[in-house]
Amino acid sequence: MIEDFKKFINQGSVLDLAVGLVIGAAFAVVINSFVEGLLSPLIGLILPNTDSLATASFTISGAEFMWGSVIIAVINFLAIAAAVFFVVVRPYNHWKERSATDADVEPTNEEKMVALLEEIARQPR
Repeated sequence: MIEDFKKFINQGSVLDLAVGLVIGAAFAVVINSFVEGLLSPLIGLILPNTDSLATASFTISGAEFMWGSVIIAVINFLAIAAAVFFVVVRPYNHWKERSATDADVEPTNEEKMVALLEEIARQPR
């Protein structure tokens, strides 16, 4: 049972998932800080009667709707998704395609000639 667990953990997909989770969490912290510390106050300067986008709201029949926090959550999600895509996914896919084409490279004429001469030398006389 322990051997099966070791095989499972050592599979590439599990390791990729773990790395992706850690990188995603790190990006989330950076992006959240950027949005809440810089972007939200800048948008708050544009909006009337608000300090930041996080405090933007409206009231209907005594119920307060915090629409600014929803907008911040959407901005965070889109920024994290874009950061992970452009910093992790695209370079990884490019590297994967490049390594796949490197394996499929046809031998040069020189390599073909050496292989042919080796084959001729192995033939019985």
